[in-house]
Amino acid sequence: MGAIKSIGVVGGGAWGTALALTAARAGSEVRLWARDPDTVSDIRSRRQNSRYLPGITFDEDLNATDALEDVADVDAILLVTPAQTTRSMLGALKKTGKVRGPVVLCAKGIEQTSGKLLSKVMSEELPGVEPGILSGPSFADDVARGLPTAVTVAANSARTALSLCESLQSPCFRPYASIDILGTQIGGALKNVLAIACGAVVGRKLGASAQAALTARGFAELNRLGMAMGAQGETLTGLSGLGDLVLTCSSSQSRNFSFGLRLGEGFLASELISAGGKLAEGAYSARVAVKLAEKQEIEVPICDTVARMIDDDLSIDDALNTLMARPLKAETESA
Repeated sequence: MGAIKSIGVVGGGAWGTALALTAARAGSEVRLWARDPDTVSDIRSRRQNSRYLPGITFDEDLNATDALEDVADVDAILLVTPAQTTRSMLGALKKTGKVRGPVVLCAKGIEQTSGKLLSKVMSEELPGVEPGILSGPSFADDVARGLPTAVTVAANSARTALSLCESLQSPCFRPYASIDILGTQIGGALKNVLAIACGAVVGRKLGASAQAALTARGFAELNRLGMAMGAQGETLTGLSGLGDLVLTCSSSQSRNFSFGLRLGEGFLASELISAGGKLAEGAYSARVAVKLAEKQEIEVPICDTVARMIDDDLSIDDALNTLMARPLKAETESA
């Protein structure tokens, strides 16, 4: 494919706005779609997204619109809406009849109703359009403020991955190209589930040692399942795997960590979900991850524990007892 000069960003939340700013800083023409007309007006008139990125004013022209067809006819599209709405948003893009470049999936999750990775969902909804994946250790506020960030950008072909990287690279944003679409997605989806577990440990005030142990053993689960499904080892130990896991499992800026934090403080998952607020994708992906592991005959006790907490089937204290009472095992195969 040729050089990417125009980028459409679908999603006017914090992450969508941050990625739109990233593309603009890289020199691309950017069109940003937001569902909320007030958000569009805020970006146009004040160069702010005060609802999702309060306190940040930007110099870049994002060409904000609430008409989806305006952002479809571009060289590449970044789809930055929640994982569980990916299918409907891809269908809406298809209806415009204007999609011609790759569509980069920027949500980190697994479709709950089907158990499918988002690239598979895209192949069903937009057949013939090349998928891309953007994932890695990145908080929207950091990216919007121009703080140093590195991510993985994956596509089926190295040429497309490199073209996408070139369209996003700036002195403060460094994308690394990959052709491992599957591994890039698995890392992003599972780290959300594991971040809930780490947040619960912190919320229950179980100590830094427990948090570190859970992060390490969580990575072991991510790595086992990813390798069994065909991911590349370098991907799982890279930015979109271990890198994103470390960030998300250690900061209250993470929606999933914050969700787990509340669980550790004694709230039920059903209470938190019904109350609305920031979306925790891990709450939707936990049970799906367990089912994927069962198909591969892989043990994922932390993911399973999180899924049971999400179902209100297990308290944080019972969850800890369940994990600590598991039969002893060697950490390495040679032990």
